[in-house]
Amino acid sequence: PQIEVSFELDANGILKVSAGDKGTGKSESITITNDKGRLSAEEIERMVEEAEKYAEEDKATRQRIESRNGLENYAFSLKNQVNDEDGLGGKIDEDDKDTILDAVKQVQDWLDDNAADATAEDFDEQKEKLSNVAYPITSKLYGGAGGAGGMPDYDDEPSHDEL
Repeated sequence: PQIEVSFELDANGILKVSAGDKGTGKSESITITNDKGRLSAEEIERMVEEAEKYAEEDKATRQRIESRNGLENYAFSLKNQVNDEDGLGGKIDEDDKDTILDAVKQVQDWLDDNAADATAEDFDEQKEKLSNVAYPITSKLYGGAGGAGGMPDYDDEPSHDEL
């Protein structure tokens, strides 16, 4: 008997072997896969579900870290500005300096005691408290200009719906 055997190996490492008897025309084929060391469909599905499940937790952690960094950067920047005699530190009186530095110290102490367990909202709240101490002092330099900030009031201007 004459038997023709062919082998085909694809990019995924799957081997397809086929054999055919030339005399009778009968042929057989087999596919050999290397499943050992590969993830099954169930394992892949489980991993996708876990990724979706933890996505919200990851988002909260990222927000917490960003809020903490924002508070730390603000406190550090404020402390450096107040201690800079050529800048803000030279333009405000000693009582105001002490007020800001005390507030910065309170934030630093709070961070030392609470940073490990604090939420993003806790960090944001501390930053707002520090800002509420510093803003009135720094705004005195500008003669109270700037007010509460935010968007300008355009109520007196006509509406421009068309361009």
